[in-house]
Amino acid sequence: MISIKRLAATALIMGGLLSTTAVQAATDEQATVDHALVTLQDLRHNKEFGTARDLMHRARAVLIAPRIFKAGFFVGGEGGSATLLVRGAHGFSDPAFYTIASASFGLQIGAQESEMVLFVMSDRALQALMRDHFKVGADAGLAIATLGSEVGGATTANAGADMIVWASSAGAYAGISLNGSVIEPSRDDDASYYGRPVTSSDIVIRRTVFNPAAASLVHTLNSLS
Repeated sequence: MISIKRLAATALIMGGLLSTTAVQAATDEQATVDHALVTLQDLRHNKEFGTARDLMHRARAVLIAPRIFKAGFFVGGEGGSATLLVRGAHGFSDPAFYTIASASFGLQIGAQESEMVLFVMSDRALQALMRDHFKVGADAGLAIATLGSEVGGATTANAGADMIVWASSAGAYAGISLNGSVIEPSRDDDASYYGRPVTSSDIVIRRTVFNPAAASLVHTLNSLS
């Protein structure tokens, strides 16, 4: 017969393993948030950004993918994790977690990793991202542009776009193409980071949960806009 002491010991061990797993998961999400902060800082100091800071002032939301990996990390394609922050009456929300994947983003030859910021400029673009599955280019009603090195192109030619993409690879302009990419909410990451099951809407629209560890990212985004 299994003794009560052995059962208690087993329970403690299992509890410890579950706790360790939860801590590891939370650490992974925090790493994505921290890397997103670095991406914002890179964006602010990159000459390709030009005077397009105006995009931040006008953006309905911002999706930040701090680390997009080439094939080998995502078998048969490229992808990574991202955070979505939505503007409200009192500034940007805490981040909701997303995954982004594609057969190819068209990264520069030799580039193994890139970072990207997607400016969400319209409500219909935001509504598309709030779906469980959004494939870029499948909605003919959404206009998507790439932020170029020319200031005029960044502020004028892209003025009517629903989404505008900025990307860099090792400090060089990457010219990423999102066409065909799949962007999906990561509910497991959201639950891990906020301590309970939540939806993207709970985080960025209704704002029913917060994580103080995201404060630096939110503050930096607010300061840029």
